[in-house]
Amino acid sequence: MAFEGGVKIFADNRENGAVISELERLCVIEMKNLPVGDYICSDRVVVERKSESDFASSIMDGRLFSQMKELCAYEKPILLIEKNGSNFSKIHPNAIRGALASLALDFNVPIIFSQSYIDTAGIIFQIAKREQVEDKRTLSIRPKAGITSMEKHQEFLVAGLPSVSTVLAKRMLARFRTPQKIFSASQEELQDVEGIGGEKAKKVFEMLNSEYTE
Repeated sequence: MAFEGGVKIFADNRENGAVISELERLCVIEMKNLPVGDYICSDRVVVERKSESDFASSIMDGRLFSQMKELCAYEKPILLIEKNGSNFSKIHPNAIRGALASLALDFNVPIIFSQSYIDTAGIIFQIAKREQVEDKRTLSIRPKAGITSMEKHQEFLVAGLPSVSTVLAKRMLARFRTPQKIFSASQEELQDVEGIGGEKAKKVFEMLNSEYTE
């Protein structure tokens, strides 16, 4: 199916089927194992979608702020909270208000509320359309936010390896200490890192040791 404007969005493999189905009516969707967020709309915009109950749960178990910190690897992260009838009933209203204030003031993350999965899909599509059609931005899984330290440069470099997220890049650097040692490691040594199974280790090793051909 051809779509007006050629808009394309990367969506995480674990994302809601109803939202994906609705988005597929509007644009091209490519399902991927995203390192952060649920939808990537350009090289600078990532969207994290949470239902009201998911949002409340992430506050209670402490996941919210660590997720937002990772989301801020992108220049323009967005949190989209989708209404699902829970009304934040599991948590005190002041905890919700405090979390929203922290996201806005400490993380500079815009918060968008949607009324349904259809509304969610429409909002995400409009964001991607503005980025790709109006602003001519490219679509990329790797964020282009400013990198301010040697450590961040190293993490960014290693996270460019196949199937390696930012979290996994940090583990690899903690184990090998330098990117150079990672690049020269054997497949067995790579597999020693927590989170890298045989398949990932093989992909990384083959990419690093295959001859480049134009």
